[in-house]
Amino acid sequence: MDATADPMIRLDRVTKRYDDGTMAVEELSLDVPSGAIAVLVGPSGCGKTTTMRMINRLVEPTSGRILLGGEDVTRADAVRLRRSIGYVIQQVGLFPHQTVQDNVATVPRLLGWDRRRTRERARELLELVGLDPAVHARRYPHQLSGGQRQRVGVARALAADPPVLLMDEPFGAVDPVARDRLQAEFLRLQEQVRKTVVFVTHDVDEAIRLGDRIAVMREGGHLEQYADPATLLSAPATPFVGEFVGAERTLRRLAVLEVDPAALVPWPTVEATTRPDEVRAAFDHAEADWLLVVGDGEPRWLDRSTDAPVSAPVVTAGASLEEALAAYLAQDGPGVVVRDGAGDVLGVLTAGRLLAGARRRGQAAVPAGDAG
Repeated sequence: MDATADPMIRLDRVTKRYDDGTMAVEELSLDVPSGAIAVLVGPSGCGKTTTMRMINRLVEPTSGRILLGGEDVTRADAVRLRRSIGYVIQQVGLFPHQTVQDNVATVPRLLGWDRRRTRERARELLELVGLDPAVHARRYPHQLSGGQRQRVGVARALAADPPVLLMDEPFGAVDPVARDRLQAEFLRLQEQVRKTVVFVTHDVDEAIRLGDRIAVMREGGHLEQYADPATLLSAPATPFVGEFVGAERTLRRLAVLEVDPAALVPWPTVEATTRPDEVRAAFDHAEADWLLVVGDGEPRWLDRSTDAPVSAPVVTAGASLEEALAAYLAQDGPGVVVRDGAGDVLGVLTAGRLLAGARRRGQAAVPAGDAG
């Protein structure tokens, strides 16, 4: 099976029923677009890990089809299939008596790569996940921190450059600080490697931070909603989803909604070299209590009542509303200055526009069970 050209995953009415009659997953249908991160989230026993393990056939589905790159995985050789899919688990599963480099090289060795190519690939991946090969390559797993072991696990999963990566609670066993760093590192890594990722977690905040699409599941493997984070938070499809994402979903939505360029106010500005009489005239002409001082380093606010400049909160276009709110609360002034990548001021996001953005609804929700 070669899904390299288009590693989209499609689950088509997939069901898993165990011999005792227990229904783990029932007629689950969803698509994971090529290069996207799909996060499966839900309470214990909802079938999210079972669903993921059916993709690489560690669990065999009872019925339905699982397509990888358009081919049915149930008709593929299971061993070859697993070697073509990266797999990362919570406890990492590194071989304790092998060095870090040898652990990363596991799959390339099984695929028959020559020693030089295998060694170079292992060292390349250690660098990619933020571990210095000169320092870490010859260490053993017990000599690493929990976060470092997780990084090695990710490197090992990527060693043969698989088009698909399955991740089962990969950051759940590390402390909150390390978990935050690993999540940020994973997003950075995904920007470079662009794998099709199925990620299992019980943590809603982790799902919102990492997922391009999020599947909320409930007991028995029922799909309640499959949508992008903003839609999930703005328009829960069912009461179960609303309760699961929590009453804090309005605040969580700030992290996934970007500053809307159409909401920016074109604020009156003066140059840092403007004479005091011209500044007063500018205040009067604009009928404003604040002017934005530009052209001399960072933008500053100028208060009519004090004539004293103060630092202006600044974010870059594409920033989240959460970042904008944090910047606004940290500084004085009537709003947040938004600049483009070149540093030019695009406009100001006022407190009122910021609040309106926070109330903005996402796109239409994807109904439960929709494969799109």
